[in-house]
Amino acid sequence: MRNIIKTLAQVDAIQVEEGRRMFSAQHEEIVSGATTDIYFVKTQEILAQRGLENTVVTAEIFARREGVLAGITETLALLQDCPVEIWALQEGQAFAAKEVVMRLKGRYCDFGIYETAILGILASSSGWATAAREIKKAAGEKGVLCFGARHVHPAVAPVMEKAAVIGGADGASCILGAKLAGKEPSGTVPHAIFLIMGDTVEVARAYHEIMPSTAPRTVLVDTFKDEAEEALRVAEALGPALEGIRLDTPSERGGVTPGLVKEVRARLDQAGFQHVKIFVSGGLDPERIILLKEAGADAFGVGSYISGAPAIDMTMDLKEIEGKPVAKRGRIPGITPTERLVKMK
Repeated sequence: MRNIIKTLAQVDAIQVEEGRRMFSAQHEEIVSGATTDIYFVKTQEILAQRGLENTVVTAEIFARREGVLAGITETLALLQDCPVEIWALQEGQAFAAKEVVMRLKGRYCDFGIYETAILGILASSSGWATAAREIKKAAGEKGVLCFGARHVHPAVAPVMEKAAVIGGADGASCILGAKLAGKEPSGTVPHAIFLIMGDTVEVARAYHEIMPSTAPRTVLVDTFKDEAEEALRVAEALGPALEGIRLDTPSERGGVTPGLVKEVRARLDQAGFQHVKIFVSGGLDPERIILLKEAGADAFGVGSYISGAPAIDMTMDLKEIEGKPVAKRGRIPGITPTERLVKMK
């Protein structure tokens, strides 16, 4: 049985242990209600004191702006032991502004404490999924990997990258994020190893020799020399085994431009390396991806555009109390007509 917070006395009894290693909430803390806003605990206590804890309500959650829905699986897991009925859109479905994305029916005391967590899960996950969908739309048939884990707290990095895959990303670099999305993590090696070993070709050869045959042979070529020159050196060293080169030129050197992609593509083709793909990363957004794709880029690694996407604000409203239509001022009482919601629980 869950030990769910229902009173202020329980809140007062919570002690944060001295020397706690990480500030992120543990799963048990989320389930207990420790990450909720305090006013939901006060509400529970008042209702219980007035004998209204068994009041049956219907609540609806709607989005403030359009987007792609993610976070349904986690929300259902959070509520799996609650005696509440749930209807919702499916993971990955697009929704319109103000559209109802989830409906819950049950005793308010059984799920009201989770409003903060539910809205946070859906808002953040949907924001990331929506950004990933925008990136994938720009990339079209070209591959997209999410490289955003380094931009967010590690506690939520797997959530973000799983949401990115729901939104359309083809893969993710974060180990746990990729695994949660049913994929294997994607990525080769960072600039650090090139700086340590001192030569791009030496790193390429070592990677080819040591890494398993299933690991893609894609090599960074912007660490030391001109990108086109390094691309040719690596291609000549690895030959048919080289699957691609990665351009990640820093902004201090102008970043990856369509002109650079065109030059690298042309020089590789002229040297007989038409099979070598061009993978681009570094500060990408949909507009840049469209230009780079037209220039010859074959795949993209996207970080901050996805990880830094704003959450899509979600609101939970009570629409029925004991079967009677209700609503706060400005909202229409009663269940919102929709045929898009699917019974989940």
